[in-house]
Amino acid sequence: MSRLTFVPNPSQAIPMAKYMKNKFPFLGIPKPLRAKAQKELLKASRQWSTATLQEEIFYYYQQDAREYQYLAIDLFNKNVLRLELSELRAYLPLVAQKEWWDSIDAWRKGFNDYIKAYPKSLAEVFSWFYQAEDFWLRRMSINLQLQSKTATDLVLLEKAILWDLSTPEFFIQKAIGWSLREYSKTDPVYVTQFIAQNNLSPLAAREGSKQLKKASKK
Repeated sequence: MSRLTFVPNPSQAIPMAKYMKNKFPFLGIPKPLRAKAQKELLKASRQWSTATLQEEIFYYYQQDAREYQYLAIDLFNKNVLRLELSELRAYLPLVAQKEWWDSIDAWRKGFNDYIKAYPKSLAEVFSWFYQAEDFWLRRMSINLQLQSKTATDLVLLEKAILWDLSTPEFFIQKAIGWSLREYSKTDPVYVTQFIAQNNLSPLAAREGSKQLKKASKK
């Protein structure tokens, strides 16, 4: 199997790395060009065995340039619904590598798609991230049900939020606000009451209330 090699664009690499706080090296390939370059590989991946899929995702994720980590996650998200629960769990070591908001939020999409397609898996998948020592994984537990709408398990959502209610980490408080804001589109009364009844950080309360304030102005 031939593997994809991106053609570097040095003039874009520096500003792209700077945008990500210089935490990762970049080749300088904007998302539209990367999507075009990897389109055929993503299409072909649908025919791979899940064992081959895992091998290729792990390979790309271990490459230095950030674009290859994006490619690996795109391969995961493209094929996630083909996985057994045990196979899904095998990707947890990758989620915990090279972490930053961009990778964590991209991984989260795939796990969210999985629990929506297989609702009975929710409790177990949630348990992989809830109360983790790594705050990036706890961000996953907070935002795991982000697009679940009426299927949102409020008991699990509350558990995730309350566990980190006073955690000072910016990306945790931002995640709390994000989940509340998204769910307020489904149940504004619940979110209004939750914010009123819990001592949220100013950041989480502000982010969680944005949709409510928009609705009140209509």
